[in-house]
Amino acid sequence: MNRLRIRFRRGAEIKYISHLDIIRVWIRAFRRAGIEPAYSEGFNPHPRISLAAPLAIGVTGDAELMDVYISDAVSPHNFTAAVNRQMPVGMEVLNTYQVDCGLPALQAQLTAAEYAVEITVEEGIDYLRQALTSMLEKEQFPWQHERDTGIKSYDLRPLVEDLWLESYSGNIAVIGMRLVCDNRGSGRPEQVIKALGFERPLSVNRTRLILKTS
Repeated sequence: MNRLRIRFRRGAEIKYISHLDIIRVWIRAFRRAGIEPAYSEGFNPHPRISLAAPLAIGVTGDAELMDVYISDAVSPHNFTAAVNRQMPVGMEVLNTYQVDCGLPALQAQLTAAEYAVEITVEEGIDYLRQALTSMLEKEQFPWQHERDTGIKSYDLRPLVEDLWLESYSGNIAVIGMRLVCDNRGSGRPEQVIKALGFERPLSVNRTRLILKTS
C-alpha cells in the first residue's frame, strides 16, 4: 500500500464545480491513467482519497493538497505525468510525493491557509491600511452571519492569524491573509473582507495550505 500526497491547482475554469464533482474528476482521471486507488472496507467501500480542505465554490487554489492510497507501485514522477494527461482544463497536478502511511490524516495535519483576495477599494489605500491594522490590533471581534440553520455568532479574531496588503493599483487591491483552518474552526475570506468593511471580493485564490511541522 502506497500513500501519495498530491499538490495540485484548481483554476478559474472549474471554480464552480462542487467538492463531490471534483472527487469524481479525480477518480475518472486515475482510472483513465491506469491507476486504481485503494478502497475502504465495509458495506459501502469508497476510494481512499482525501483533500486537506475542500475549496468553497467560486474559489481557486494554487497549492491544494490531497492524499490517495494506491495498491500498485508507481513512482511519483510517473504518477504525475500519467494523471496530468487525463485532467480537464483548469486542474493540474503540480507535484507528487510519497508519505508515510502511519502519519495522521491529512485534515488532522492542517493548521492554516493563506489566500490572495481581490477587492474594490473606493476609499483609498490609507483607509485600507488602517482597516487591516485595526483588525490585527483587536483582541476580539464579535461576528455573526446567517446560515441555512439560522444566525451563527462567534469571535472572528482568533481565526485571523495575519493580514497584509499584497498590491494596490487604481481602486483594486489584493489582500493577503493567513486564516486558521483546524479543529478550532476555519476562517472564511469573504467573512474577513466583510468585517473589514468592504463588499464581496472580486476573486479569492487560496495560495498555500500550512501543515503541522511535527
